[in-house]
Amino acid sequence: MFKILEANKLTPTIIQMIVEAPRVAKHCLPGQFLIIRVDEEGERIPLTICDYDREKGTVEIVVQAIGAETNKLMSLKTGDELADVVGPLGNASELCSTEIEELKAKKIVFIAGGVGTAPVYPQAKWLHEHGVQADVIIGAKNKDLVILEDRFKEVCNLYITTDDGSYGRSGMVTKCLQDLYDEGHSYDLCIAIGPMIMMKFVCKLTKELNLPTIVSMNPIMVDGTGMCGACRLMVGDEVKFACVDGPEFDGHLVDFDQAMTRMQLYKSEEGRLLLKQQEGDTHHGGCGNCE
Repeated sequence: MFKILEANKLTPTIIQMIVEAPRVAKHCLPGQFLIIRVDEEGERIPLTICDYDREKGTVEIVVQAIGAETNKLMSLKTGDELADVVGPLGNASELCSTEIEELKAKKIVFIAGGVGTAPVYPQAKWLHEHGVQADVIIGAKNKDLVILEDRFKEVCNLYITTDDGSYGRSGMVTKCLQDLYDEGHSYDLCIAIGPMIMMKFVCKLTKELNLPTIVSMNPIMVDGTGMCGACRLMVGDEVKFACVDGPEFDGHLVDFDQAMTRMQLYKSEEGRLLLKQQEGDTHHGGCGNCE
């Protein structure tokens, strides 16, 4: 069992938890994710890591209530326990394997939407700890849904934009990025994490701007091992699985339309059977180690 040391509601539907998991905290890096089960009968929930503390042996997650299991998770309080915390899973951000001097020579912009703000934070923090200052654009529907603002201000140059203009700049994240370019900013790398539709339109804009873009395909993950086939996607002309090959990919090569259509099909048993029939041997990616 894994003890919840802190449980705080960030919004009515978003909760932040700090969980005691020393073995996970010892090895995790920005960009990776966990699989959590609330109880022994619970479903597996893939959640990207928002932060970690190796000395204290803790990991931090941010969860939005969208289904039965995440609503059950929302009901837990400080002192409660989780049945399972498995990880770290997936591949760390490519930033972690890039020479620091190379990163210092680049101008990097992160674009975060909704709860995608949470997995952006450890990457921005990691850069800051290594002497690299990045820009971060956080997008939310309104002021009440902006999360982690104070913590971002400590590690980056922060721009906030809301769909309704109730806080920060007004408009979508793509408008904010275009406005920054119009104001004289330019970038060498963009990292976008958020809803699929947001990442699709960010990539459409960054392609026009000739700005290399990395996206995190964590929204399509289910079991975290590739066995269920949920996170199958096309990256260029290759079949990839977000949980074992990613979750980060070249956004200009991801077929977002196919991935979003596939997500809708996967929600029904009939749709899953159809996908399995159509995709044959490429339907799942195994554990990443099997043939």
